[in-house]
Amino acid sequence: MPMSKDGWFEAAAPIRVEGGIQARSKRGSIGEQWWSRRFIDILERTCDSGRLSRGRSYARKGQVLGIDLSAGLAQARVQGSRPDPYTLSIRIQAYDEAAWAAVQEALAGQALYRAKLLAGEMPPEIVEVFDSLGLPLFPSELDMECSCPDWGLPCKHLSAVLYLLAEAFDDDPFLVLAWRGRAKDDLLDALRDVPGDEEPKDPLHVDDVPFAERVDDFYSPGVPLSRLRPRPGGTAAPPELLLRALEPPPVKVRHIPLSDILRPAYRELGPRP
Repeated sequence: MPMSKDGWFEAAAPIRVEGGIQARSKRGSIGEQWWSRRFIDILERTCDSGRLSRGRSYARKGQVLGIDLSAGLAQARVQGSRPDPYTLSIRIQAYDEAAWAAVQEALAGQALYRAKLLAGEMPPEIVEVFDSLGLPLFPSELDMECSCPDWGLPCKHLSAVLYLLAEAFDDDPFLVLAWRGRAKDDLLDALRDVPGDEEPKDPLHVDDVPFAERVDDFYSPGVPLSRLRPRPGGTAAPPELLLRALEPPPVKVRHIPLSDILRPAYRELGPRP
């Protein structure tokens, strides 16, 4: 077998597979949103460019057979040039309950950040919130292992998985937080249930007053006519309003909820400002 540029022996090309996870990006950089680009920028600053390039090729060919992301751990299987797929793991620190309680309190104290998160968006300022607590959102280093014989880290198999993780983060920014130890639903539930919040008043509520007590003013307007003004034009409803209002379907694609995959498409098809 010829020696590769990585310094270890292997066949020239990987075994082709069917049904692998294939990167959407076919050329250039991978990662579109600011949070996935932040993750990729860290990799490309600290990792060997040759292995990262071959990893992008693996990701685009669909050599990654599966990725399982949990708190602090990403596990995957990648088909290389040998008959048996390589197994690999990527670990980061998952924050404990005390750390997440501090994060949630800080986020809840910022009305704009809280509103954006509840709307399914990831505000860039969230990085500063984590940093102020000494809890980096994005890892500066990764604990990585791969069963392949390449001694360099990350090898091209790990690089392929890292790039596919970045694309998964594009689709669902809450996976970044889940990797740090807090599931999306748990975080949003905590942000909705903020101590001290007043119960929202129902705008359609009408006090139930017996008719006998309202005979004299029953037909009088509740607001003096002189104070009535034309109603301003309402703002357009967000394109993905239907996805927010309905119960999300119990369907996932590559471990990503279907509603999170559809949300960018709804926004793209919605009216232009």
